[in-house]
Amino acid sequence: MWVRLRTIDSHSERFAKRMGPLFISVSNPSGGEAASNSFRKGAAQPSLRGVRVTVNSITGRGLDMGVSTMRGCAVGLATAAAAVLLAAGPAQAEPMGQAEFPGALAPVAGLDVERYAGTWYQLAAVPQPFNLDCARDTRATYGVRDSANVSVSNSCTTWAGGTSGIEGNARVNDPVTNAQLHVSFPSVPFQSGPEGPTNYVVTYIADDYSWALVGDPARTSGFVLSRTPAVDDSGWTQIRQVVESRGYNSCLLLTSPTTGGRDNIQPLCTV
Repeated sequence: MWVRLRTIDSHSERFAKRMGPLFISVSNPSGGEAASNSFRKGAAQPSLRGVRVTVNSITGRGLDMGVSTMRGCAVGLATAAAAVLLAAGPAQAEPMGQAEFPGALAPVAGLDVERYAGTWYQLAAVPQPFNLDCARDTRATYGVRDSANVSVSNSCTTWAGGTSGIEGNARVNDPVTNAQLHVSFPSVPFQSGPEGPTNYVVTYIADDYSWALVGDPARTSGFVLSRTPAVDDSGWTQIRQVVESRGYNSCLLLTSPTTGGRDNIQPLCTV
């Protein structure tokens, strides 16, 4: 599903975002895609008056869904995109944008794979096309296969109320740290082979392994994972600080609704 926001507000162009592979953009109806840009301190806050959403379907995993599910996804994405625009107000702190941070995402010095195994709840993430049908309770469960491979089981509750899931494998590419892996799924094009370039980097892990931040080397993906579906206010403050310290723009990560935790979708920079 490909979602584009169009608005008649002339200020919105400077806040247009291409949120990784999600392809959410803002443009004037008079023509042309708006230029990609990061949030800038002191810029005028855009009005959302006149915003309309156009949804076009594309071929992709997890996007063969019913009309009601597609409507749910469209509503959720429109809400998320509007929240990102609203987060660009002049009073908002200016997190460092991904493009402004030098170098690839760094792994932790050493990951204990045995301790890392188990179930993780997604608390926030940079939106990705493969989870557009996920409405809430996105989880990842890892299990140690051997010294070089980890089983991967991802699941979530869809907009239609059902369960969506996929099974895969994570191959350790960096035996020194164990924190750089290639995650593969047999049913996903270009990601079906067990060997390949690193696309999963554990860049932060709490001392007690209670939460982690993972992403890809270029920071086009980012996931806040927690052992529990909810954290307190101080926990969210720490999460935001760590996310920004690793070179992410915290406004590009959206909170993920979880049962027992936050129930809304909003930019991490506003939490």
